[in-house]
Amino acid sequence: MDDKIKTLQQWIDESSAIVFFGGAGVSTESGIPDFRSVDGLYNQKYAWPPEEILSRTFFDARPEEFYRFYRDKMLCLDAQPNAAHRKLAELEAAGRLRSVITQNIDGLHQKAGSRRVWELHGSVHRNYCMKCRKPCSVEDIKAGQGVPRCACGGTIKPDVVLYEESLDSATIEGAVADLRSADLLIIGGTSLAVYPAAGLINYYQGSRLVLINKSPTPYDSRADLAINLPIGQVLGQIEVR
Repeated sequence: MDDKIKTLQQWIDESSAIVFFGGAGVSTESGIPDFRSVDGLYNQKYAWPPEEILSRTFFDARPEEFYRFYRDKMLCLDAQPNAAHRKLAELEAAGRLRSVITQNIDGLHQKAGSRRVWELHGSVHRNYCMKCRKPCSVEDIKAGQGVPRCACGGTIKPDVVLYEESLDSATIEGAVADLRSADLLIIGGTSLAVYPAAGLINYYQGSRLVLINKSPTPYDSRADLAINLPIGQVLGQIEVR
């Protein structure tokens, strides 16, 4: 264990209100592609750019094309939690981690056992009818074809925040409250390029900010501890005690 990870271990041992803020890099070790890396979704070729397909305007105008992309690239239902997800759940169970704030929509934190998770961009596991609000399972959406419809005739929409849509205010309020009261903030698996989500870290008022990302980020110089390794590789070495 190198000196940086030893420092992280010490800070975790000394903390009782840790908040973890994570992005796509937390799930890449579970086989879910991120958006901005060399192999990410933004660097693949489709009839439309992924940013356009994942916009509310596109969803309303071309729902069939949206769902073709969404089923193919966004529903990774066989993915399993990795070492990072599991360690965070252990830290919460041990009373050290207050909450996870995630930009991911895959539900892997909950699958690993985390209970207090603020999903900034929603979840593929929640879907509802836009007309009567009746829920629809993600398994039914994955197995279906075309645009999923409710028995009432309404269109089913995933409870994910598309481009042009606002973040959920209750989720933001909960995440901000936890950030303000945290005694250690660990940021992992994100380049902090997506706003307004990335701007939330400015609410952290503590003195220990850890940034763990596979590649350097523009925020590394602001961190009290920066570790340029995959998040699962780092957290996998942490002991919960």
